Amino acid sequence: MALTISQLSVLAAAFIYLSAFCCEIGMADDFTPEDGDVPDQIGSAEQDPAQIVAKALLCFNDKYVYRSCEESYRLNESGDLKVPAAKTDEYCDGPCLQETHLVLDCVDNILSNFLFYNKATVQDIRDTIRAGCGYGEDRGKFDVAEHIKAEGSKAYKAANYQILMGLW
Repeated sequence: MALTISQLSVLAAAFIYLSAFCCEIGMADDFTPEDGDVPDQIGSAEQDPAQIVAKALLCFNDKYVYRSCEESYRLNESGDLKVPAAKTDEYCDGPCLQETHLVLDCVDNILSNFLFYNKATVQDIRDTIRAGCGYGEDRGKFDVAEHIKAEGSKAYKAANYQILMGLW
């Protein structure tokens, strides 16, 4: 069974087309984005995880974030808010509330799954602040660990949900 010249021509054209196509695949590596082509990303894969955590921890000591809030009322890396019940109005109606939210935003923007030393998430801290500054029975209660125990940690719930979905 011999191939005719027209069949050989078609076969040769197919090989040439495939080789040209295959060579173009590697050209994607030559793309270098210009400014504005790619949005800024925080916590890229090239950064060391320890550097990312260190950057998140700097949020607690940023003198541009915490400027007016009394130091004893400030949120710290351990996840503690030491606001006496008698100072609730001062904390909730003054600069401390806004500055604490700025710190939480800073941490969350750098490392979205940040856990404080007491195993609280950023959302656990926000929930505690919301309850402590609210006008319900929890007003003036800023004990994060106690709030987590009463409400359940978002980190614990998320972990259980992921495990259950993995088993599904």
